[in-house]
Amino acid sequence: MIRTPAIAGFGGSHVFRVAVIDDYQGPGAALDCWRKLPADTEVAFFPDHVRDIEALVERLAPFDAVIAMRERTPFPADLLARLPALRLLITTGMNNAAIDIAAARACGVTVCGTRMQSHPAAELTWALILELARRTGAEDANLRAGGWQHGVGLDLAGSTLGLIGLGRLGTRVATIGAAFGMRVLAWSQNLTAEQAAAVGVTAVEKEVLFREADFVSVHVRHSERTTSLVGAPELALMRPTAYLVNTSRAPIVDGPALLAALHEGRIAGAALDVYPVEPIPADDPILAAPNTVLTPHIGYTTQGNYTLAYTDAVEDVTAFLAGDPVREL
Repeated sequence: MIRTPAIAGFGGSHVFRVAVIDDYQGPGAALDCWRKLPADTEVAFFPDHVRDIEALVERLAPFDAVIAMRERTPFPADLLARLPALRLLITTGMNNAAIDIAAARACGVTVCGTRMQSHPAAELTWALILELARRTGAEDANLRAGGWQHGVGLDLAGSTLGLIGLGRLGTRVATIGAAFGMRVLAWSQNLTAEQAAAVGVTAVEKEVLFREADFVSVHVRHSERTTSLVGAPELALMRPTAYLVNTSRAPIVDGPALLAALHEGRIAGAALDVYPVEPIPADDPILAAPNTVLTPHIGYTTQGNYTLAYTDAVEDVTAFLAGDPVREL
């Protein structure tokens, strides 16, 4: 816990208490930015994730402000109603579907966000594609176990990359794909041929993308219309040599349909960074699925992103206490 020097602070003798939750690896607590908070501000860091709502209410009840890391902990209306001391809720990033913003406002809670860089997620996408293609992790484990040249890799040059979504992230992934010498296709519900051509990508129909891509990578936001966007019909179009990569949000891909495709060998494999329940339960069936590369939602978890987001969070708290504008959602 960090407490700033007690000089003329908020609300006279009141200590403004801030909870930083889901600080899994402890990077938030290690930063110096918290020392820039106004006087009489106290910060507590919680590295563990609390899923039970009763335990969560007990933990957060004493705090005036909560800083949430992305969507790790949802804030629905029933939770917000049980936190009467809460006045400020900050999410890292400027979008958070796990916060009921209307309910927060009704409870008198200001909800604001921070900046976050998009390139870390694109970089992780390429780490996953490269692992699928060259299996460096599996080769490392085999070598340490006494083996030698366990498998044969795939060529990226000359293969086809299919992108579901061509926004900031999709465009960055496309640029790297082109640098590898890949043919890059893209589809989204509103993508035009002109928009795709402007970044050196070919816009195609969704069915064409799934039929022709060697690697299909998902880069759209989760919403009602993108839920199960990649479902059984789309997976059925993929060739048995093709791979699926999802670093966006789990509900965009139909989980049971993907499991069936993997177990039946109808696609070559999948790389996932996102799951329906996080942290992932030990009995999640994806953990036993063949030909998978799984990472624990680390697309955005880089030192640069944590530093930027938590520094902005400190600015949000400072502005809120001073009555200045905040990055309100």
